[in-house]
Amino acid sequence: MPANLSVNLNAIAMLRNRRDLLWPSVEALGRIALASGASGLTVHPRPDQRHIRFSDLPVIRNLIDDEFPEAEFNIEGYPTQEFFELCAGAAPEQVTLVPDDPAQATSDHGWDFRKHRAFLTDAVAQLKAMGCRVSLFADGDGDAEAIDIAKAVGADRIELYTGPYGGCYDAPERAAPILDALGRTADAALAIGLAVNAGHDLTVENLPALVKRIPQLAEVSIGHGLTADALEYGMAETVRRFCRACGQAV
Repeated sequence: MPANLSVNLNAIAMLRNRRDLLWPSVEALGRIALASGASGLTVHPRPDQRHIRFSDLPVIRNLIDDEFPEAEFNIEGYPTQEFFELCAGAAPEQVTLVPDDPAQATSDHGWDFRKHRAFLTDAVAQLKAMGCRVSLFADGDGDAEAIDIAKAVGADRIELYTGPYGGCYDAPERAAPILDALGRTADAALAIGLAVNAGHDLTVENLPALVKRIPQLAEVSIGHGLTADALEYGMAETVRRFCRACGQAV
């Protein structure tokens, strides 16, 4: 099955937050994305609310429930008590835990599963008690032992951090070994029953090779590149382009 596309709304929210105005509307563009073929919406509500605001969460939840009940809401974040409370209120179908410092501009690495094993075991248990599927951000470095720990702490999925792969846009000769490591990481996860997501700096140009190497890829979460393309092609056509890059017949 082709990978599902979850549209990350953070960049849209950041643009909105440049002015004390209602546009661009996170809700309206999320609606266009879902109507155009996206399978879900992703947000990463950081403590300083510099892009997605906590008040956006019930709006997105209601949009999905009222108009697109087959779609999924994915919330990313670092597991703090405040984050757990946000998840409890928004009831996302999936929660993706990332090891971000609150001051980071964006996610830039996966979990150190050996170091944070006990911490993640507790966090995953709390989220699964809420009924959420849990995905853990993972470096795509081929470390099968780390992926075994991700399974042991109770995760349902990993999300491959594809930043280094996306960073090869101006040096395609560097992409092959990175893609191979991502593929080996996915192979290790799939072999022990973990589903595999991917995200970070994915584009229409680099997605086809990724989904070819990982044909069982469950979902990609894309925000920055998709939002940039939407300025040129419009949100509806951009979503269709990304869906096609995932292997979907759109």
